[in-house]
Amino acid sequence: MAITMNVLLVDDHRLLLEGLANLLEAHGVQVVGMASDGLEAVELAQELQPDVILMDIRMPNCDGLEATRRIKASMPDAKIVILTTSTEEQDLFESVKSGAYGYLLKSMDADELVECLEQVQQGVPPFSPGLAAKLLEEFLRLSTPVPPPAAGTQETAQSDKLTERQRQVLNLVAQGLTYKEVGAQLSLSPRTIKYHMGEIMAALHMEHRSQVLAYAGKIGLGTDPESSPKGFRNP
Repeated sequence: MAITMNVLLVDDHRLLLEGLANLLEAHGVQVVGMASDGLEAVELAQELQPDVILMDIRMPNCDGLEATRRIKASMPDAKIVILTTSTEEQDLFESVKSGAYGYLLKSMDADELVECLEQVQQGVPPFSPGLAAKLLEEFLRLSTPVPPPAAGTQETAQSDKLTERQRQVLNLVAQGLTYKEVGAQLSLSPRTIKYHMGEIMAALHMEHRSQVLAYAGKIGLGTDPESSPKGFRNP
């Protein structure tokens, strides 16, 4: 399915840039510019105003994290998705702190990348499998330990707004499963899972998936095997 989207590519490997541009354009994505370092990325982002910026981390002159911070400072609504080989947790955490909208690994295949861009188009921050779970663990580590919310608290009141199906979806996503994996477990399509996540964010009055994951951890979802949907216990 073609995606209507303007993309700026940022990477210091020219061959990768050209191959990625050909791949995206074959799926109807318009590549409006290519930058080879962070400084050029900042200039082109301001000039071209792309819908999405695919940003590498390791680059000369100005790396992707600093470029992300500079772009977000002048363009707060910019959607910057990190596309890197780095699986280091510190790079993941710093990217999100810098304002990145998502974090993808270059080891993914073409169909997965296109699916992630579709997620961006639908307002869902994309993360490679397992990375959302790492973010959740970090949020929980940084937060002050609190007992499970008691009846009548704001957290339980918000939780009561979710249907049983939505709680099942939220629990599995909080465990780090991809939309495809969640759909397989619940016998639903990935598109339906995306829809449920959108409804969950609307019900909880949240704008970003990271907020939803932090909330899921606060009410005990995602990390407790007993909170898994019936029939889908973790080994």
